[in-house]
Amino acid sequence: MSDSAGVSAAGRGAGRLEGMERLANLGWGEWDLVSGEIYWSPQLYRIYERDPALGPPGEGEAVAGDMPMRVAAVEAFRRSERVDVVTRVRVGGRVKHLRTVADAVRDADGQPLRVYGIVQDVTEQRVGAERLAEVERTLAAEHELAARLQRIILPIPAEPIDLPGLRVAVRYLPAGTGTAGSGRAAMIGGDWFHAAALRDGSVLLAVGDVAGHGTQAATTMAQLRHALRALAVVTSDPGALLQHLNQLIWELEADDPELAATAVIARFDPRRHELVWAQAGHPPPLLSRGGRTAPLPRPAGPMLGVVDGARYADAVIDLTPGDMLLLYTDGLVEERRRGPDVGLDSVIAAVDDAVRTAPEQPLTEMLARLRRANPDDDTCILAARPRA
Repeated sequence: MSDSAGVSAAGRGAGRLEGMERLANLGWGEWDLVSGEIYWSPQLYRIYERDPALGPPGEGEAVAGDMPMRVAAVEAFRRSERVDVVTRVRVGGRVKHLRTVADAVRDADGQPLRVYGIVQDVTEQRVGAERLAEVERTLAAEHELAARLQRIILPIPAEPIDLPGLRVAVRYLPAGTGTAGSGRAAMIGGDWFHAAALRDGSVLLAVGDVAGHGTQAATTMAQLRHALRALAVVTSDPGALLQHLNQLIWELEADDPELAATAVIARFDPRRHELVWAQAGHPPPLLSRGGRTAPLPRPAGPMLGVVDGARYADAVIDLTPGDMLLLYTDGLVEERRRGPDVGLDSVIAAVDDAVRTAPEQPLTEMLARLRRANPDDDTCILAARPRA
C-alpha cells in the first residue's frame, strides 16, 4: 500500500470515528499517567463547549463539565473498577446531563497506567424521554441507526489485506438478507472481527458474536471491539484478553441481564509460524492443511459474562505457508432444522473444494462459496493464510 493510500485510509477511519461520536453525542478522553499527556476527542470539546485551541484542561485547571470525569477517574483508581455515573453540570450557562464512564488500564501489579473515559451528553434523553421512546418504537429508525453504527464501527475490507506474514480476507453477512429480490430487510447484529498488526510484529485476529440484533447488539459489539484494541496495548495473550472482555460483559450484564457474547482470539507470530489462540464459548477455528479441513480442539473457556473472574486457556499450533485458518460465527454452521454438525460438514466441504479449485487464491474462492446456514443470524467470516 502506498503512503498516500495509507494516509487516505487513516483519514477515512478518523472521519468514521468522529461521525460515530456525533451520532451518539459522546466524546472520549485519555490520561496517560506515565507521560502526563491528556487527550480529548473533538466531540468532547463540543460537549464541554471548550475551544480546541486551548487543548484539554491541565491537572490544575478546573472546567465545570470536566469534573465528573476526573472524579470518576479517581474512584476508578480507588476501587479498581469501571465507573458509570450521570451528573447534572452547568456548561455555557445551561444545565446538561452528562453520563461519564471511566476505567483504568493497569500493569501486572495493579498499578494504573492510563485512565480512559467516555462522556455522553444525555440531556435530550432525560428531557425528551417520551419523544425518544417514540423514535425507539419505530422499527425503521432502529434499523437505520443500527445500520449506520455497523458501517461506522465495523467497516469490512472489500479486498484481502496483507499483515505481517499473513493475508486475511473478511466477509460479513447480515441477518435477514435472502436471495436477490427477496425484499427482506437486513437486520444488523453483534457479529464482529478484528485483524491488526501488533507492535512486536505479530498479528492479532479475533471474531466475536453478541446475541441479538439492533442498536443494543451493535453498541455492545463496538464496546468489545474497541476494548480489545485498547487492551492489546497492554497484553497480546489471547487468554488474558478474553479474561478482560469477560469482566466487561459481566459488568454490562448489570444493566442487561440477557446479554450474551462469545469470542475467539488468536495471535500469530510470523517469525516462528506459531498461532496461540483461546475461545470463550465460541465455535473452534477450522484449519485447512494438505487438502483436508478440520476444527481445532478447543481449549477451556466459558461464554463471556457467565462466570465472574473466569480463566481462559491458550492453545498453540504451527501455522505455516500452505495452511489456511478460518474463524467464523455460529450463523455459518448452525442450521435451524438439521443442527450444527450438518452445517459444519457443508463448510468443510466448501473449504476443501476451494483449496482444490484455486490453490493460489483460496481465500477469495472460499469466501465466494460459503453461505450462511441460518438466515435469521448474522455471519462474520475471517480467513487467514500464512505468506512465505
